[in-house]
Amino acid sequence: MADRRMFSKSIIDSDAFLDMPMSAQALYFHLSMRADDDGFVNSPRRIQRMVSASDDDCRLLVSKQFIIPFETGVVVIRHWRIHNYIQKDRYKETIYLAEKSELSQDASGAYTLDTDCIQDVSKLDTQLGKDSIGKDSIGKVNNKRSAQNKRFVPPTVDEVRAYCKERGNNIDAESFVDYYTSTGWLVGKKPMKDWKASVRTWERNERRQDNARPDTAATGNTKREWHLECAVDGTKDYNREPSTRQIDWSGLS
Repeated sequence: MADRRMFSKSIIDSDAFLDMPMSAQALYFHLSMRADDDGFVNSPRRIQRMVSASDDDCRLLVSKQFIIPFETGVVVIRHWRIHNYIQKDRYKETIYLAEKSELSQDASGAYTLDTDCIQDVSKLDTQLGKDSIGKDSIGKVNNKRSAQNKRFVPPTVDEVRAYCKERGNNIDAESFVDYYTSTGWLVGKKPMKDWKASVRTWERNERRQDNARPDTAATGNTKREWHLECAVDGTKDYNREPSTRQIDWSGLS
């Protein structure tokens, strides 16, 4: 049996292959490396555990037709003949002749199951996991992949300004963008995921600050004057009730 295995770029560079999680891709490579000269693997579950792949990874390879399972627990690499050409003096035929007899090859050289031998994949729980393959299971894998691929794109000043206008707040869009640009768009120590949520957080913080500021309308003093009044009194308690007295600011710069 040949020791070397090859992979066709037409298969592993396809969108169908690259859209799978890295764990499913790794499982495919390990299965292929341990297949016999006809592409059959007799221990897919052991290899799955060895590379820490999940049952969903195995199901995904089946659903996307990268491997073909049999009721005996054996699987075959569907594109084996496209990946590998083994010279006759090195070729050793598989021992899984019954499974091989159920296969044919299409024009490209890929294995296909004869119509009369097509398996009900949901019955292959023993070798591929407890749950049958279904839209919900595959959907979870695809959704996880989509979430991983979704990258945060920093907003422009105009986008932030438009959102603030929509919200009716007083957030300065340029200050918002400048601040997070300086932090590398981090929220604390974690990358920002939703800039609109951060705008809403700023909005709530500003509302709290406004509520904490004293009502200076009764005295006619400005907010700056209110801070100076607190400093003159020596209290520095900016949250206390403002006095109704008028202060002579002429001596203060």
